[in-house]
Amino acid sequence: MNDASDHRLLHPAHWKTAVGYANGVLATGRTIFVGGQIGWNADQIFESDDFAAQVHQALANIVEILREAKAGPEHVVRLTWYVTDKREYLARLKEVGAAYREVMGKHFPAMTMVQVADLIEDRAKVEIEATAVLPDA
Repeated sequence: MNDASDHRLLHPAHWKTAVGYANGVLATGRTIFVGGQIGWNADQIFESDDFAAQVHQALANIVEILREAKAGPEHVVRLTWYVTDKREYLARLKEVGAAYREVMGKHFPAMTMVQVADLIEDRAKVEIEATAVLPDA
């Protein structure tokens, strides 16, 4: 495993194909933990109350933090999503998918999504945590 593209996806051969996520990822290197990011910009201002727009911004925030470690979306091995309304997520899946691919590309790490009663910021509809592994230099 010399670079992020060498992260090995873990998927038992007899399981149904995972679409849009991985069941597991094997990686070695330096670990980057990104705290939960919400849909506000660098000035902590929400530019939109739209669910898909907030997903886009939260993912963009993650990518910007990763850049501080000279990493990118391809180094992400796990995402944990907290949403306040799973029905809105499911209803907007096509737009969420488009936002995801625009920011993260076609890189699908292990993911978990949980519906929560609320988030700390009242306008936040989604919060996303990331774990990335940067290959050893």
